[in-house]
Amino acid sequence: MVEYYKKVVFENYANFKGRARRSEYWYFILAQFVIMISIFIVAAIIGAVLGDVLSGVLIGNFAYMLYCLATILPALGVVVRRLHDVGKSGWFYFISLIPFIGGIWLLVLLVTDGDYGSNQYGHDPKNIADEIKEIGNAELH
Repeated sequence: MVEYYKKVVFENYANFKGRARRSEYWYFILAQFVIMISIFIVAAIIGAVLGDVLSGVLIGNFAYMLYCLATILPALGVVVRRLHDVGKSGWFYFISLIPFIGGIWLLVLLVTDGDYGSNQYGHDPKNIADEIKEIGNAELH
C-alpha cells in the first residue's frame, strides 16, 4: 500500500498521462482514508490534552484541509489515469456530477478491469513485456 501511495504522490504528482491499475488507485484511496482517520485521531488526542475539544476539532480540520490541498493534484491524476486504463477520457470524471447515477457509473468504471493491451492512452500497466520494451527503447536513446 505504501509503495502505491508513494508512486502516486511522489513519482506521479500531477501526472495526467498514461494508465493506472486498479490496485494503484484503490491502495492510494485506502492510504488517503487511513491518513484522514489518523489526522482526526491525533487532533482528538491534542484536544483531550488541552482540555478543549473544540481546539482539537479545529486543529484536525485545519490539518485535514492542508493535507487535502497538498494531495488534490495526485488524487485527480490517479483518477484520470484510472479512467484512461478503462479507455475513457479524463473528462469522463465529470460524469459524477449527474445526481445519483453519475457516482454509481464512475464507481463501476473505477472497479472495472482495464483494457488488455495498449490503448490510446498508453501501454497496459499489467503487461510486463510492454514495460521491458519501453525500458529497452529508453536505454537505446
